[in-house]
Amino acid sequence: MASNSVVVTIEKPNDFSLVEMNGTDASLLPDKQKAVSRKQFTWFLLLKAHRVFTCVSWLAMASKGMLASVKKRIVVSDISEEDKRSRRLYRFIKAFLAIAIIALVIEIIAHFKKWNLMLIQPWEVQGLLQWSYMAWLSFRIEYIAPLVISLSNFCIVLFLIQSLDRLVLCLGCFWIKYKKLKPQIDGEVYDIEDSSSFPKVLVQIPMCNEREVYAQSIAAACQIDWPKDRILIQVLDDSDDGNLQLLIKEEVSSWQEKGVNIIYRHRLIRTGYKAGNLKSAMACDYVKDYEFVAILDADFQPNPDFLKLTVPHFKGNPELGLVQARWSFVNKDENLLTRLQNVNLCFHFEVEQQVNGVFLNFFGFNGTAGVWRIKALEESGGWLERTTVEDMDIAVRAHLNGWKFIFLNDVKVLCELPECYEAYKKQQHRWHSGPMQLFRLCLPAIITSKISMWKKANLIFLFFLLRKLILPFYSFTLFCIILPLTMFIPEAELPIWSICYIPIFMSFLNILPAPKSFPFLVPYLLFENTMSVTKFNAMISGLFQLGSAYEWVVTKKTGRSSESDLLALAERESKPPGEEKILRRHSESGLELLNKLKQQELPPTKKKNKLYRKELALAFLLLTASARSLLSAHGVHFYFLLFQGLSFLVVGLDLIGEQVS
Repeated sequence: MASNSVVVTIEKPNDFSLVEMNGTDASLLPDKQKAVSRKQFTWFLLLKAHRVFTCVSWLAMASKGMLASVKKRIVVSDISEEDKRSRRLYRFIKAFLAIAIIALVIEIIAHFKKWNLMLIQPWEVQGLLQWSYMAWLSFRIEYIAPLVISLSNFCIVLFLIQSLDRLVLCLGCFWIKYKKLKPQIDGEVYDIEDSSSFPKVLVQIPMCNEREVYAQSIAAACQIDWPKDRILIQVLDDSDDGNLQLLIKEEVSSWQEKGVNIIYRHRLIRTGYKAGNLKSAMACDYVKDYEFVAILDADFQPNPDFLKLTVPHFKGNPELGLVQARWSFVNKDENLLTRLQNVNLCFHFEVEQQVNGVFLNFFGFNGTAGVWRIKALEESGGWLERTTVEDMDIAVRAHLNGWKFIFLNDVKVLCELPECYEAYKKQQHRWHSGPMQLFRLCLPAIITSKISMWKKANLIFLFFLLRKLILPFYSFTLFCIILPLTMFIPEAELPIWSICYIPIFMSFLNILPAPKSFPFLVPYLLFENTMSVTKFNAMISGLFQLGSAYEWVVTKKTGRSSESDLLALAERESKPPGEEKILRRHSESGLELLNKLKQQELPPTKKKNKLYRKELALAFLLLTASARSLLSAHGVHFYFLLFQGLSFLVVGLDLIGEQVS
């Protein structure tokens, strides 16, 4: 039997036979040679055509629905107030867009007529348009391209420096994880049976028109596990709504009746925003009896053991001025906007704050979820109203006075993220304009301070310039201005690694602290570039003290509850009605009750999604540049510009985040 033969045994009930055939002889396999009939081929083509028709139909319906949504959004939406104020940048982008569109039309004509400076002799030029185009090519190569190349190289260098800084921070974080480094409590903890061994702590809850979250924040603070005679909770209400003030007073009174040491404060002269509110509260006479102050914003809900996990770090460490806890988010999975914010803030806390806290004992105070030594606040000048980032201001001044900071990555305080783009944009504007205001004010104090030269260099070059000024500058300039510009000036084309490989790698590093967000790697990269226009505008307004730099808008909250809150609510609702008693203060008047009832009956305020003109103008600019790159067969450049332009379009139409019907 040949080596390439196969023996097949066919078994039947009453018959056994052996068939020998050659393994390479396909003629013995009739099924393999069976021809496809015309009818089967026709059905195959019909099936393929049906699939293509279904796909095209779906794309057409999706496009129609998207266009209808866009048309409706344009009709019913309002123009963003920020866009109305910041007109200079918008006019610049609009002029750039108009020039790009004209240039694209000319380039399309030149492409199809095959005008080329290297192939056409001067005497072959025909017509004014061709002559103008050839003159433009010559002028572009000799004068414009060198300037654009120099500017792009400068921005790429800044980009590489900032990427190196991020890489060093990530390596520092890996080292902390590898060595299991974290702050340790020196000495013994406080004696539970002796309340006098506990230091006296002041808990401050600053708020302003926080209707949605005031009750849950007060309740969380009142349930902190600390001796009652060693804690005082200040509710610092700056609300300008009289009915809301009554509701907050009632909430405070209900906890007072339960034995909680809590007081309500309302300023008659509301100046200085949050800094003025905190400064006014620290001026009370009884504050001198307290050693530490914990600050919790209105949407923050600390666990009962918050003080027991933070305050003991001060014991035996007289140089320690601040203990900062990490934020945790109750609504991080609410929509795409909150998911992308969660990526950013996880990197901020897990990497930036933790590494700076371990290796430098300094970082920017996050404004809430932290405990200060009152002596450190007083020696550093207290709360100042000169900027919109009072938290960073006091942190820098305390650092200049020699105080050390500790960041606790494993102590988390629950809060919520902005769910609509308008609130997030205003928050980011304040966070990026304030540091530039502060840099102008603090630079002389930093230079003349007694701290080491290394700490001065870290404050000036890393803390302020690199992370607060250079980052928004190169992000906007490189990816939103230079990149589309180089599509019309191919001599200055950016290398692929600067717009693809390194940005993706850095986005990968940023997303490591939030591993569940890996599917959002590309949307995160595109969204960060989209936000660069807001951050750049805020940075410029803060650096040059423009009007919007001093704007403070309270970030809107929704009052979302944590899982434990929902379980507690379910437990209360499961009780018989007779067990729930309404507790009223004897001093509560009928008018107050009437106001409360009226307020509960008020219809919700009608909200609208906005249109953001700067983002829309940049969207059309990038899409125009992508069309130009398509003529030159730039693969990576085309796809980057296309998707980045679509990202700007989605944000400009306010299609990201909370949608209001």
